[in-house]
Formats: sequence, C-alpha cells, structure tokens
Amino acid sequence: MRRRPDDVLDLVREEHSKAVRRSLRGLIIQPGAIGDCILTLPLAGFLKERLDLGGIDLLGHMEYLSFLPGRTCVDSVRSIDVMDLHRLFGEPATFDLADHDPLIGAFAEYTWIVTFLGEPDGPFEKNLIYTVHCSHSGEVVSLSLRPPTPGQGHLSEFYLWQFQDQCPLSLQAPLPCQTRILIEPTAADKARAKQILEAAGVSLSRPVVVLHPGSGSPAKCWHVDNFLAVARGLVSHGMQGVFLLGPAEQERLDRNTKARLRRYGRVLTGLSLEETLAVLSVAHAFVGHDSGISHLAGGLGTKTIAMFGPTDPAVYRPIGPKVTVLHEPTSGFTQQPSPDLQRQVLSLLTESSPDEARHG
Repeated sequence: MRRRPDDVLDLVREEHSKAVRRSLRGLIIQPGAIGDCILTLPLAGFLKERLDLGGIDLLGHMEYLSFLPGRTCVDSVRSIDVMDLHRLFGEPATFDLADHDPLIGAFAEYTWIVTFLGEPDGPFEKNLIYTVHCSHSGEVVSLSLRPPTPGQGHLSEFYLWQFQDQCPLSLQAPLPCQTRILIEPTAADKARAKQILEAAGVSLSRPVVVLHPGSGSPAKCWHVDNFLAVARGLVSHGMQGVFLLGPAEQERLDRNTKARLRRYGRVLTGLSLEETLAVLSVAHAFVGHDSGISHLAGGLGTKTIAMFGPTDPAVYRPIGPKVTVLHEPTSGFTQQPSPDLQRQVLSLLTESSPDEARHG
C-alpha cells in the first residue's frame, strides 16, 4: 500500500526528531573519588531518561571513571586532569576566550552540563556558562558535592533533589535508587575474574567472600583481627575468604599482619579497578568499610556488608539490592576486636536468600 504524502512527511519529521534527540548529550563534572562517582550514577540515569539525552558523559579523574562505559548508564568518560578548568575560577569580569580556545571546544557538544565544581552563581558557573554560549545555547546547573547540614538524606538522593531544585524545567520525580543495580559486569569481566582467582589458587567450586580490610582513612577501618576471625569462621561453613589489599593497605599493614591474613585466606594485591570489579562480580559476598570498593560491590548487586564507624551511613552508605550496613561509631571500632559484630557478619554471610536457596 502506497503512503500518502502527509504520512511520509510525518514519518520524516518523526525520524528527524529522533535523530535530534540522539544528538543531544549531557555532561557531569564530578571531581570526587570512586564512591562519589558511583553515587552519581542515579543522577546520570535520571538526566539521560528525563531529559531524553542521546548520551551522558562524566568528566573527572580517570583512575576512578574508567570502568563506567559499557557497564553503566554513562556512555563516555573524560579526564579532568588534561583540561585547564582552573581558568574558570577566575574573576568573571576579566574572563575572556579567544575564538578557538580549547575550553570552547571541550564543552561544545553538550546541551546540559551538571557540575560539582564551583557553586550556584559563583565564578566557575558564570564562566562556564559564558564558555558554553560561545558555541551554542546550553544549560549549566551547579550542585554541591556534600550536604551542608546533616539530615538531608542519602548522598545519591541529595544529588537528585538538588538537580530538581536547580533545574529550569519541571521534571517528574526520580524513582527510588537505593536498591537498584547500578553496574552490570560483562561476560569478559567474569572470565577475567576466574583467571585472577585461579592464578591465586582460589576455586569457584566453593563460595568466595571478598574481605577488604582497608579504606582511605584508618579511622574508618574495622580492626583487622575482626576480618581474620570472619575468615576463620567461613572455613567451617564450607566458604573461603579472599583478602583484597589495595595500595593503602599494602603500605599500612605490617609484615606480620599480612602473614596472618595469608594463614586464613588467599591475598589479592595489585589489581586494577576493572580487575577488582571483575572479582567482585563473581563473589558470593563482600565485607568492607565506608570505601569506594564497598560502593563498587554494592552497585554490582553483590551481597555487601559495609562496616561503618565514625561516618554516617544514612548519608554515605553503599547502595544496591543486597547491601547491609553495621554501624559502630565508638572508638573501639578501630582499636579492638568486636566478637559480637564478628558473629553478626558471619551470620549474614552464611544465611541463604530465597534465590540462593533455590539455586544452591
């Protein structure tokens, strides 16, 4: 059946409209570490969906961003370290750009820019708006990286609420994000994990529990003897503990402590962020602190037990469908073993969910 001219024109207009929407891109400037970047993912997904963007990019420190494309709603990442963004903090009255300034090109493709650098109506925002408008018309929204006062909800929700408040459009409220999987591992990730674990002498024939006794701050770290006790307890339940040590733990833990860890489980060191993600994607469970790796495990949907000491889990807890937080804000959290918490952790690790029981 032949189409009428009006039908053909409507189809052309519809396809053109779709092409225009696919060409619209958004950018989030996120200068934070791994945890901050992961907790920004609900905002990135919200922007992409509600603003009907063809893509969303993150600009930040590449060592924290490299794993995002292909596994999350983020389409591309860019390095903040190779751009002269410090120029945007200058006095707006004297800020100017030449016709072919690299800063103009850096932001030329973005219809929406959300920045965690600067503040609303501050010099950075004003200069960024000027830079964007040198090439096209676009929206710039500035958000705070941290809540100014307690009681403003979880950080991921705080980011969403801020954007809704600052956004010039009226957008439908975001869906709850606390129990969603944010990071989808690839088949290559799982294959790489098996290679890493087999090389370390770990068989996936028994459930693997990854234990991460470190964090960016010693004040956030559960006493290492607690991790040793949990690893010992796992053996009696037919499970195996694998200790994950990053650069901070490698430097912080003495030789004797590392030898004690090796007595009760295999120790993985020197893994890249992508390799760490791969191992977590095949693990039965993960135990860690208020750290970026805990956010990574939670976002993957791995059963995650996050031990919180001085920081507030209501604001900073990892998000995901299988996250449990145990909070012990006293000084004893870091200074001495806690048998009660050890038993709670072991109980959580060895209990079966309905799905695990069906497939066990």
